[in-house]
Amino acid sequence: MNHTRWNLVFFAMVFGATVPIVDRASGQEEHDLSPLLEPILSRHRVPAMAAAVVRGDRTVGIGAVGVRRRGSPDKVTVNDRFHVGSCTKSMTATLCAMLVEEDKLAWDTRIGDFFGMLKPPVHPGYRSVMLEQLLTHRGGCPTDLTAGGLWARLWQHKGSATSARKALLEGVVTQPPEAPAGTRYIYSNAGYAIAGHMAEKVAGKRWETLLRQRLFLPLGMKSAGFGAPGGKKSLSQPRGHTTDGKPVEPGPAADNPVAIGPAGTVHCSIGDWAKYVALHLRGEKKDGKLLRAESFKKLHTPAKSPPTDTQYALGWIVAERPWGGGRVLTHAGSNSMWYAVTWIAPERDFAVLVACNQGGESATQACDEAVAAMIENHLNATNQ
Repeated sequence: MNHTRWNLVFFAMVFGATVPIVDRASGQEEHDLSPLLEPILSRHRVPAMAAAVVRGDRTVGIGAVGVRRRGSPDKVTVNDRFHVGSCTKSMTATLCAMLVEEDKLAWDTRIGDFFGMLKPPVHPGYRSVMLEQLLTHRGGCPTDLTAGGLWARLWQHKGSATSARKALLEGVVTQPPEAPAGTRYIYSNAGYAIAGHMAEKVAGKRWETLLRQRLFLPLGMKSAGFGAPGGKKSLSQPRGHTTDGKPVEPGPAADNPVAIGPAGTVHCSIGDWAKYVALHLRGEKKDGKLLRAESFKKLHTPAKSPPTDTQYALGWIVAERPWGGGRVLTHAGSNSMWYAVTWIAPERDFAVLVACNQGGESATQACDEAVAAMIENHLNATNQ
């Protein structure tokens, strides 16, 4: 493909430029995406990438290229586990939707009512913050958790994951919010951690256990887990890499503190992540085994107030793209050592997802180019 043609397709995907799309019927075979990924991997010099294409409830394309650790000959496979970072947020919102359907939570459940027994008490500015606002980044929770040494305390926390999230809750909601509830869009991992803590408190189980039982098991996501995949004793799974390409061995420093797990600590194989993406691709069309169609519509609908350039729904960013036939859903995630991104086009019954075991700009560019190439290859983009 010539350089000019590549740029046209790439900008169409990322920026929404108009490039005509001719939808091409897909066969039932699962296409190997590795030849598509190889030149992208080489161009951006990242250790490894894995990608998948979904149509309806099927993965129709999948591939993995590169090595598990830079400098090692061990090749990645499509069964290897990649960290998906903030793409976890949609999973937490989906779990909350299940609990709402069961009347264990409500979208308007308020922090002040739910955590009314905190000592010190919930700050007045947080009392009216609702679950839905936490999941749409409109609850006034901060982006930065370093104030008062909270972030350092979360790193040093020695108790359970649930107690770590309780410590985060207390460190955030007993202080003034960054903005009154519903008045500003502030992207916040803390808001999702608090929502996840609500879920585990009302269900009486850890967020990790709830996700395994309520989401991973029903979807057959056997590879799904939390934190950096693999162990130090063997190179059975990919290593994350810093932005300058240095591998990071599994351990506490290989991911964020468990306190913000509901905001971004899930890992899984690209094929298992595709099963989750397929759930949301078709979720609005009919009631499913996990959620009703109206719940998926709720999860995919951006908050109306306040107006913002980022149309953030509940775990998804909503945008318009010509290649997607109009409305699309997307989210990316990174803990600075991995990068992952997915795009879902419900009108096309089509989705793509890609992950890289490195963080930073090179990984972001590589994954974006892979997304653009998969869109062109499977939706048959043609230039004007």
